Amino acid sequence: MSRNKDEPEGRTTVTQASERRGHDVKAAQERWQQYWAEHATFTPLDDGSAERRYVLDMFPYPSGDLHMGHAEAFVMGDVIARYWLLRGYDVMHPIGWDSFGLPAENAAIKHNSHPADWTYANIETQATSFKRYGLSLDWNRRLHTSDADYYRWTQWLFLRFRDRGLAYRRDSFVNWCPVDQTVLANEQVVAGACERCGAAVTKRKLNQWYFKITEYADRLLADMDDLADGWPPRVLAMQRNWIGRSTGAHVQFEIEGRDEPVTVFTTRPDTLYGATFFVVAPESDLADEICAPEQRAAFEAYLESTKQATEIERQSTDRPKTGVDLGVRATNPVNGEQIPVFAADYVLADYGTGALMAVPAHDQRDLDFARAFDLPVRMVVDTGEEDPATSGVATAGDGTYVNSEVLDGITGTEAGVARIVELLAERGTGEPATTYRLRDWLLSRQRFWGCPIPIIHCGSCGEVPVPDDQLPVELPDLRGADLQPKGTSPLASATDWVNVDCPSCGGPATRDTDTMDTFVDSSWYFFRYCSPGHDGGPFDPEDVRRWMPVDQYVGGVEHAILHLLYMRFFTKVLYDMGLVDFVEPMRRLLNQGQVINEGKAMSKSLGNGVDLGAQIDEFGVDAIRTTVVFAGPPEDDIDWADVSPGATLKFLQRAWRLADDVTAEVGADPSTGDVALRRVTHKTVHEVTQLIEEQKFNVAVARIMELVNAARKTIDAGAGDSGVGASGSGGAADPAAREAAEAVAVMLSLFAPYVTEEMWEKLGHQPSVARANWPTVDESLLVAESVTCVVQVKGKVRGRLEVAPDIDPAELERLALAEENVIRALDGRAVRKVIVKAPKLVSIVPA
Repeated sequence: MSRNKDEPEGRTTVTQASERRGHDVKAAQERWQQYWAEHATFTPLDDGSAERRYVLDMFPYPSGDLHMGHAEAFVMGDVIARYWLLRGYDVMHPIGWDSFGLPAENAAIKHNSHPADWTYANIETQATSFKRYGLSLDWNRRLHTSDADYYRWTQWLFLRFRDRGLAYRRDSFVNWCPVDQTVLANEQVVAGACERCGAAVTKRKLNQWYFKITEYADRLLADMDDLADGWPPRVLAMQRNWIGRSTGAHVQFEIEGRDEPVTVFTTRPDTLYGATFFVVAPESDLADEICAPEQRAAFEAYLESTKQATEIERQSTDRPKTGVDLGVRATNPVNGEQIPVFAADYVLADYGTGALMAVPAHDQRDLDFARAFDLPVRMVVDTGEEDPATSGVATAGDGTYVNSEVLDGITGTEAGVARIVELLAERGTGEPATTYRLRDWLLSRQRFWGCPIPIIHCGSCGEVPVPDDQLPVELPDLRGADLQPKGTSPLASATDWVNVDCPSCGGPATRDTDTMDTFVDSSWYFFRYCSPGHDGGPFDPEDVRRWMPVDQYVGGVEHAILHLLYMRFFTKVLYDMGLVDFVEPMRRLLNQGQVINEGKAMSKSLGNGVDLGAQIDEFGVDAIRTTVVFAGPPEDDIDWADVSPGATLKFLQRAWRLADDVTAEVGADPSTGDVALRRVTHKTVHEVTQLIEEQKFNVAVARIMELVNAARKTIDAGAGDSGVGASGSGGAADPAAREAAEAVAVMLSLFAPYVTEEMWEKLGHQPSVARANWPTVDESLLVAESVTCVVQVKGKVRGRLEVAPDIDPAELERLALAEENVIRALDGRAVRKVIVKAPKLVSIVPA
């Protein structure tokens, strides 16, 4: 069903197809939407009568009507949900909206409306479109994270995390989006820019709330082993890299004028003898603390310039190295050498301790800095390469230690690290250590449209949690108020809301005016689906035990770090709280690709956008769904310029006509029908079953197309003057044709629900096809009755034999030599050799 961009104007549209053959696509869509709603077709029984399966699509965001990306993302999960339903499972496939967040607030400001009005209007628009798109969703479990009865429990969870020491506040330099005027977690900064609006991110020092996700770093890593069979390898690799576990040592350096030593982390403590200077992050408290008075002005000027650069820019290897001497010295703990201390922006405050020992001979960034500031370069590992002091290229491999006193002559990093760590431990200046790239999760946001943080600040009592019986802390309405981002939360202007009595002492206090990162909301929503409307907690643990972990999760790979990491963290905390009995929330993960057009992402500015609603109006839901699935493997991108929903529609009409033409009675014995067609039918069911299990949906569609063609040939081949053949001899009355048409209706219903409901009804069955049974396979029909054996004489094909698959090689040789064309080719010559590869080949070599 591929085409080029210049598809003929004569293509079949929904209206043309409906007029031609009586299958009214639009009427079918309306009819079956109503039927599914009235009969709760997709509401799970949850009564223990069948094994449960939980299929979940990543939370949609109410940013407007559905687009082509939604068309692909949600059809993949729907295929799996419908398949499992047909296999007899009790399937839960819920829907809700991740409805808090910056885009809603920014859009509301732009349109001079309230975020709630904008959000809920978009939700209703999307809900209507989801229903139209034929998704097998349980609408009874619908939720919105901006509903007070949802964020009540987000607040409750925040307080439980705080009780466990996992939610805390501290002053720190944070990522700051100058456009959205709010802080961002490290994970929300992409290539130095805000992942929401694309603005270059700067640094700002603020007192903010954090979740201590770093406490779970080792468990987040270790438990990935349990996901290896169900999650894409690239997602697991991305998470491992983001967590970034590094082993090495903590080493203590005395700093001139400071009572306490400064601890640095290094993966190569064996190179300590090569440390010729010390570097701290300019924005760190340490830099401000140790800076000598005479260097204060230079340091503060450098600090301001540093704030203008993104972390990506600061970490770039080809960026000129800059810094400022802080006017103090550090003492190398292994040789007592006094080395200068610099503030330099290639060191980040939130990595390790925000300080590092610089070994320029064996680290390129350190070497570039040393050359820029004319600092010593001392090689301490001889790798056989040129000395970095002269070559300008740092060496980082194994070798023999030199200029390293106790290490001199030792070869190999492992031995060198072990010896130096032993020495540090003896002197009390170091110890083995592990560190992580992962930083604690910054969750405060200085915006209105989010979940309020349930903390009250009291001058006497300090931070006081809002009592559970006073939850939720609801957002004030603020209609008509100025919600423009100003760097502080708009909630601060709602004085009647902000000023409260302290729950502890009764004195005057104020509410926390920050809201939570929306990734907090989406880190636990899948639990809430198990207990819609539950009022005794975020969910009923018994409901969760019945339904979770989620059997299949579907969504974009762009969430590999953000959402998927956070939800895993939340689940582990809930496990530790005794609320769930598993540590990973999703057994299997399917990442779908993107829908692009003409080789590029769809964009208004490029003029290559494709409107999903218009496509559905022209071709119908079934054609769009099937086209999306057939275009390629789920994880691949789809270029809409290379597909043809018009051709798909023609195929669907062809499938529908099978049901319209079949005249064999319901329940007719298919074993009396066309055996050849039955073999094709059962082979197709067998293959499609395997392909769906392997999530090769596009190939499954191709196999169903082949079955439609085979059934059509059987019906047409047996047609006489009346258009109906006799039972068992092909034609519309052949029970094998009915069997094939029923199999098509059931299997195709995964992709094209409307037309197959019509087929199923026309074939004389009660609706809904979604509640039918998956076709069973007669294994005997999968075994071929005969295979074609090629007979060669002197390398040339001289005959073909139809033989049994298990034919004896001696018998096959006898038949080959008796074949008339073989006898003619031998022309009386003796046979020197016969090579038999039963049952497919006999090669004869004449004398």
